[in-house]
Amino acid sequence: MPTKSFLNYLQIEKKYSDYTIIAYKKDLNDFFEFYSTNYGEIDVLEINYSQIRSWIVSLVNSGISNRSINRKVSSLKSYFKFLQKTKQINVNPLAKHKALKTSKQVQVPFSEKEIKQVLNLKNETEDFESVRNKLIVELFYSTGIRRSELIHLKIEAIDFNNETIKVLGKRNKERYIPLIKTVQVSLKNYLNYRNKIKSQLSYLFITKKGKIIYDTLVYRIINNYFSTVSSKVKKSPHVIRHSFATHLLNEGADLNAVKELLGHSSLASTQVYTHSSLGKLKKVYNQAHPRSQKK
Repeated sequence: MPTKSFLNYLQIEKKYSDYTIIAYKKDLNDFFEFYSTNYGEIDVLEINYSQIRSWIVSLVNSGISNRSINRKVSSLKSYFKFLQKTKQINVNPLAKHKALKTSKQVQVPFSEKEIKQVLNLKNETEDFESVRNKLIVELFYSTGIRRSELIHLKIEAIDFNNETIKVLGKRNKERYIPLIKTVQVSLKNYLNYRNKIKSQLSYLFITKKGKIIYDTLVYRIINNYFSTVSSKVKKSPHVIRHSFATHLLNEGADLNAVKELLGHSSLASTQVYTHSSLGKLKKVYNQAHPRSQKK
């Protein structure tokens, strides 16, 4: 398989979950199956953009979404970047490729009621994993951090004296987020359990075997909790982040302040969350504007 060295590289780097590596493998296999069927024996030096474009056209014709196609092409582009880095090719045939246009998906946040129901759920038994899992939900909603940021949080990032947590965001940009009292209590309780787990790692969240938690585990935790209270199709860390921002804006938080809490580099990124607040704005408008009053 021409991609074996690339997949081994991903595993060695340890920046990618097993789920992500499996997705890369499937995307690359799809391309090389298409290539061998249409162009014969695979030689990475001979692959050109025209051939890749034919593959993209076939994907479009198959009816899968542009978003899925972009992901597959992104996997292939990463593979060629690896070949360049290891000096197996000189030119990345996808270097100038532009992603297909995708329609913006409107994320539906969890309601405040759904969040409260989850946070009020009682664990049948209190042990390391149940305390850890509940804290993960609390921390996502009280800070709005990204999944990758939560996974890589360090114990030393917690400052109980200043009631903050230091988060390392995109491009290694640091930001400090306030910790509410209830989360501080949950953190201290979790740390009591964590200290009993043998681990050389300084990451805040670990498995009961002392290893760093991973993407699929985090998704599973969130899905398990919210499946008990919500019928929404998508239940993920990002939906909680979306809920965090939406609920703050609904309560009158300044857009710039929310931007800083989320770790966005521009207001444009934060504004995608404002659409969920329009319902409340319309209600206020209809109640207050003289022209909208019913006679």
